[in-house]
Amino acid sequence: MMYETVNTGLIDVESLPWVPFTPYSPDVLLKYIKLDPVRGEMVVLLKAPGGMQMPRHHHTGTVIVYTLSGQWKYREHDWVATPGSVVYETASTEHTPVAMPEGGEVLALNIIVGELVYLDQEDRVIAIENWKTSMQRYLAYCQANGIEPQDLTAFSG
Repeated sequence: MMYETVNTGLIDVESLPWVPFTPYSPDVLLKYIKLDPVRGEMVVLLKAPGGMQMPRHHHTGTVIVYTLSGQWKYREHDWVATPGSVVYETASTEHTPVAMPEGGEVLALNIIVGELVYLDQEDRVIAIENWKTSMQRYLAYCQANGIEPQDLTAFSG
């Protein structure tokens, strides 16, 4: 069968660069692990300093966030994610991420399906992020810094 020819792959995450999440924040860094154009899925490590707030956004698909270090929350919720916690976001949710100042630097693994639609105070769309914009940011960063890009869309690493 054809699916049996898809190999299990190992991704050397340490070899991937931390890419600034521009234009939103040069202080928030992303390590793109896998960008899947077929499923519209992104696997990304996120690093943010304590006290950082990102723009409010809407999800078109599900998101799973595993917190490795630091503390963060959504301004719209009472809970605080801490190391070892998992946040599951359903499609159509909307929120404003905040890295708690007392928690120090946040490091979180994100599995994102679909798009993140960034909104301004009047609910106008200011940007849309997805696997393709992530790939463009990654490739531009690699080119600007003389880094040989890896194929983040491949099924085997």
